[in-house]
Amino acid sequence: MAKHDWKIEFITFVIRAKMTKITSIRRFQERDRKFVLALSPRLAEVAELAWHTDSVVQKMQDDYINAMLDQTSVPQAIFVAENNKEALGFIHVGAHQDGISGETCGTVSLLAVSPKSQGMGIGLLLMKAAEVWAKEQGYRLLHLEVFANNVKGHGFYQNLGFKAETLHMIKPL
Repeated sequence: MAKHDWKIEFITFVIRAKMTKITSIRRFQERDRKFVLALSPRLAEVAELAWHTDSVVQKMQDDYINAMLDQTSVPQAIFVAENNKEALGFIHVGAHQDGISGETCGTVSLLAVSPKSQGMGIGLLLMKAAEVWAKEQGYRLLHLEVFANNVKGHGFYQNLGFKAETLHMIKPL
């Protein structure tokens, strides 16, 4: 497969989503920062971690997104789904060292779709963009983590072929 120059070229997947909207996937632009940050509360909300206050989880999510947006030290890409120049969702994919084999693989660190765009196939399109990016980096595996209480997320990722490899557990004392 030919390698794309992501700095110049947008990857565009075009599908007919529900309600006959045409959605495209493109690289993150600085004008998308506000949209990405606006989805932070939704990302924090699905964590449902009773042993952490909502404000602690929200701060963690805000800090994580800001670090992701500013990160330049590892191979990475942020893709935005849009329709008629309206952002609908985003995904961040980067390099990760597999905890079992030690090989470098891709990792989806964040995937978020705006509430009004849920159920339209946007998450699927963004995941496909992440897979294409990871394959073009030469990675054999795509890793991700999902909050244990995010049942909807578990089902979505399992339907895409992801399987649990390890389980991180915690106990409040």
